[in-house]
Amino acid sequence: MTESFIRISRRHFGKLALGAAASAALPRLSFADNPADTPLYGLSAFGDLKYPAGYTQFDYATPDAPVGGRFTFTVPSWYFNQSPDTFDTFNTLVLQGNAPPRMEMLYEGLMLSTLDEPDSLYGLLAESVSISPDGNRFTFRLRPEARFSTGAPVTAADVVFSYETLKREGHPSLAIQLLEVREVVAEDERTVRIVFSGRQTVPTALATFSMPIVPAAFFQNRPFGQGGFDVIPGSGAWGVGRYAAGRYIEYEKRADYWGRDMPFAKGLGHFQTIRVECFRDRQASLEAFKKGDVTYREEFTTRAWASEYNFPAIQDGRVKRDTFPEEKWPNFQCWALNQRRAQFSDARVRRAINLCFDFEWTNANLLFGLRLHSQSPFELSDYVATGAPSPEELAVLEPLRADLPPEVFGEVWTQPVTDASGRDRRILREASELFAAAGWTRRGSALVDAAGQPFRLEYLLNDPEQGRVYGKMVENMKLLGVDASMRVVDAAQYQDRLSRFDFDMILCRFGLNGTPTRESLTSFFGSTSRDRPGSYNYPGMASPAVDALLDRIGEAKTRDELTVLMRALDRVLRWRLDWIPNLHARGHNVAWWDMFGMPATKPDYGFPVEQLWWYDESKAKAAGRA
Repeated sequence: MTESFIRISRRHFGKLALGAAASAALPRLSFADNPADTPLYGLSAFGDLKYPAGYTQFDYATPDAPVGGRFTFTVPSWYFNQSPDTFDTFNTLVLQGNAPPRMEMLYEGLMLSTLDEPDSLYGLLAESVSISPDGNRFTFRLRPEARFSTGAPVTAADVVFSYETLKREGHPSLAIQLLEVREVVAEDERTVRIVFSGRQTVPTALATFSMPIVPAAFFQNRPFGQGGFDVIPGSGAWGVGRYAAGRYIEYEKRADYWGRDMPFAKGLGHFQTIRVECFRDRQASLEAFKKGDVTYREEFTTRAWASEYNFPAIQDGRVKRDTFPEEKWPNFQCWALNQRRAQFSDARVRRAINLCFDFEWTNANLLFGLRLHSQSPFELSDYVATGAPSPEELAVLEPLRADLPPEVFGEVWTQPVTDASGRDRRILREASELFAAAGWTRRGSALVDAAGQPFRLEYLLNDPEQGRVYGKMVENMKLLGVDASMRVVDAAQYQDRLSRFDFDMILCRFGLNGTPTRESLTSFFGSTSRDRPGSYNYPGMASPAVDALLDRIGEAKTRDELTVLMRALDRVLRWRLDWIPNLHARGHNVAWWDMFGMPATKPDYGFPVEQLWWYDESKAKAAGRA
């Protein structure tokens, strides 16, 4: 089964769930004891920084690896308005258009996160940050070396422009992080102060510090939202090289990158050229890999992984394949039923539709037994609730009882287990009863409401492979009287319809950070994001109780408290089924032409192979790829 329809995960800036927080000098979320204006080199959600002041490199870096060579791949993840299938603009910082994946590599923020910690930040464009005792004012000192690709220095004025413009015109996943920023002030050329409203929590305030910084001068005579193929200059290690619109783009390592010898960059980004290939068809992409036109591929289609990786280059060892562990953050693959359309507003209807999916039959017959049935939106993390609520969880949930399904206070919702026949009569009978309880009755072969209007559902797809995997689910819906259908659209139309919430049902996948913030979770689950075009609240959910839980999550003062709150949220989400958990993989299924070196171990909180691996000339010669 393919999972590459939407996949947005944590990396560099623009992470959907960047967790940040108090200074390294403090073990708690309070600044009262921190001397005002004390420069700090790093920040961590609960006071835990792995790397000390003066660190020389990150542990997952490989400083002695050679630099050079080419890495050609189809992306397993993308961000903002990017599309893996095509592109028509280089502006990835706004909602409009389709940008090529990895454009974010051109840009840097004031701070950056690491791949081996759940929520730490270290200075990037900023060499230090000082914090006011009330936690509302953060003053950054920019590095004098920091330069844009134009050669111009990165100044406080550029930071002010970037924050103000992204808040007003940026992609929703960026703008939503800046809601509580009251002002951004340039104190001098290298000093910038970010002031918050006082309504922010510490983690959500610090989640803004990885915003991409762009030069104000570039936009003096052009609108920020302008599309086209003019490259917005950045300060990052990569620049745009050759490209063919909608087909491929090459990123070239910049010889004049200002930070190449800095600890945060040392031993990373070894390739001279990173080439992203765009394919509208999954099979064409696989064939390009078999021929060696693409040299790295993460496979999301179980049928292909089980049966199509037996070509000659695999058999003779020129191509390697392996499964790498998943990251230690919530894995979020779910269906969204659009509650802006009345037929999906009742939770009983959503449960009934979920019962039409026979996972056991699908996994055995179509997925080669390679998938696990997801129970939660937060799979693979410590935030998955089990059993009955703990006393600590009950203390969180009890004040919200009036706005919660009563089942929340009992055993947590779990997926049904079928007889693996594909049409389990017991399960389908239960689904029929749920439809009836929600006011839908059978009239002939159709399921209708009190006004005689039929229940219609269109499952919107951007990959025909989903039709193969979930066709049986649609057949079961039809058995119950649902006028169900599937519709495959191209990448541009698919993204446009998602941005406008013009769909009945979709399936999507996200990777969340190990320390979620209130704002990032709000983009998926919060009432304020329900009608915001471009947000990720695809189900259109709105619940005062969920909003209250998100506020509490933003105020968590310890990781144990955060875990309790997230498990409480998990219970609520699973009984509401706004997001219907689907399934997940056992790890990253990866194949590559044997021409690369790689670190001995994979970091726990990220897998950006294009930044971690390197070109090995001797291997490339042996594989006939030199």
